[in-house]
Amino acid sequence: MRFQNVISTASLLALASVVAASDVLDLTPDNFDDTVNPESLMLVEFFAPWCGHCKALAPHYEEAATVLKEKDIKLAKVNCVDEADMCQKNGVQGYPTLRVYRNGEHTQYSGPRSAEGIISYMTKQSLPAVGSITKETFNAFKKADKLVVLALVNSASDALAVEFNATAAKHRDDFLFGLTTDKEVFEAASVTPPAVIVYRSFDEPVTEYPYPIASATTADFESWIKDLAVPVIDQVNAENYQVYAQSGKPLAYLFLDPTDENKDEYINLVKPIAAKYKGKLNFVWIDAVQFGDHAKALNLQEAKWPSFVVQDLSNQLKYPFDQSAELTESSIGKLVEAYLDGKLEPSLKSQPIPAEQTESVWELVGKQFDEVVFDDSKDVFVEFYAPWCGHCKRLKPTWDSLGDRYADAKDRLVIAKMDATENDLPPSVPFRIAGFPTLKFKKAGSKEFIDYDGDRTLESLVAFLEENVSAPVEKNETAVPPPESPESAQEPLVEHHEHHDEL
Repeated sequence: MRFQNVISTASLLALASVVAASDVLDLTPDNFDDTVNPESLMLVEFFAPWCGHCKALAPHYEEAATVLKEKDIKLAKVNCVDEADMCQKNGVQGYPTLRVYRNGEHTQYSGPRSAEGIISYMTKQSLPAVGSITKETFNAFKKADKLVVLALVNSASDALAVEFNATAAKHRDDFLFGLTTDKEVFEAASVTPPAVIVYRSFDEPVTEYPYPIASATTADFESWIKDLAVPVIDQVNAENYQVYAQSGKPLAYLFLDPTDENKDEYINLVKPIAAKYKGKLNFVWIDAVQFGDHAKALNLQEAKWPSFVVQDLSNQLKYPFDQSAELTESSIGKLVEAYLDGKLEPSLKSQPIPAEQTESVWELVGKQFDEVVFDDSKDVFVEFYAPWCGHCKRLKPTWDSLGDRYADAKDRLVIAKMDATENDLPPSVPFRIAGFPTLKFKKAGSKEFIDYDGDRTLESLVAFLEENVSAPVEKNETAVPPPESPESAQEPLVEHHEHHDEL
C-alpha cells in the first residue's frame, strides 16, 4: 500500500509538471527584442490577468501555441500588469491586444479568437503573400476575389517585383496578390511588362497602373490599390466599414430602407455625384432599418428615408441634409459642393444647457462648450465620459471629490464633465475623443489642451492641477475623499468604443 501511494504521488507530480508546461513564451523588457526580432513570424498577446476577454482567450491561445509549434510558428504573451511601462511604450491601450510580428515589425491580428481560428490565420500568414500565376491559373485568379492585383515582370528579382512583394506583405489580409513571368500571361492580359493590373468585380473591371512604373514604390502601389478598392458607391456594413474608415476620406451616406421598391432609383440618383467627386469623398448606401442608431449618431433626427449625410471621419463632424427638403441629384450635389468648398456648417449634437449648475462639477454640453472652455479668465479641467464606460463610473466619485476640493475657486478653475456620446465637440477644438475617460486641461488664456495621463487617484489629480494652473488656487482640505479602488491602477487608462455604433 505504501508503494502504491508513492507511485500515485509521483504520478501526480508528473501530471502537475505537464499541466504547468506552456508552449506560449513569456516576454519581458529583458527578452522582448531578442525573442521577437529574429522571428519571421510570431503572434504576441498583450494581456491583463483581470481581463475577462483575456481569460476566455487563454486556453485557445495555449492550444494554438502547441499546434503551431510543430509548424515553427511561435506564440508569446506579455503581462501588462507586471510590465506596464513596456505595454504603454508599445501603445497598448486595451486587452487583449494581439499583434503579428515579422522581424520586429507588427500588424494587428484580425483573425478569430478560437484555437482553430488562430491556427488557420497564422498558418495562412506563413504562406507567401504573392501567388505565382501561370497561363493555367490566370483566368481563375482574375475572379478569385472582388479585387485582385497582378504584377507582370520579366524577372522575379526586378526592382518592381521587390516593391510589389513589399506591398503584398503589408496588405496580405486585405487583398489577393499575384506575380507572373509567364509570357503567355502577358499575351492573355494584353500588356507589355513591367506592369501592374488590378482586376475588379465592380466598376471598371481592369485597371493598369497609370503612372511611371519604373519608379513606383510600395507607398505608390498602396495608395493606388486602396483608392480602387472603394467602389463609386457600395453598401456599407460591419464587414467593409474599416476600408472606408482607414481611407481617411469623408464618407457620404445615403440611408435607405432596403425593402423600398425605389431603392435602386435612389442609389442611381447619387451615383453621378459619387463618380464626379470620387477621390475626394467616398459614397455609400446603408441599411437605415438595421443601422438606425448610426443615423441618429450622425444627427439625422427622424426615421425618414431616404436621407443623406456627409461625415468628416477624421474630425468627427457631421453635415446632414435637411430631412424636410426634397432629396434630388441637384440638392445633393449642392450640399457636397458646399462641403468641399468649406461653406457648410457642421451639425453639432448637444444636450440642453442646464437651467442651473447644482454640483461642484460643471455639467458641460456642446452648445456651451466654447463659452465655458474658452473663457480666458479661467483654467478648465474636463472629463469626457460615456455613460456605459466602466472606467468612467469608477472615476466618478474621485472626479466629484476633485470638484468639491476646488468648489470655492470656481471663478478661476472649472472642474467639468461632458457626456461625449450626447454632445459633439465644436470645430474650434483641436482634438477628437478616441477613448473614455479622456481628461483634458486648458490654462486660462491659452488655446492649448494638456492631456492628463496619470493614475486616477485624487492625490495625483490634485498634484497635476497644482503643477499646471495659471495661478495658485485655494482648495477645500475638508472635502471628503473618495473610496479608493485597488483595481484601478491595473486598468488601462481609457476604454475604447468605436464611434460608428453597430458598424
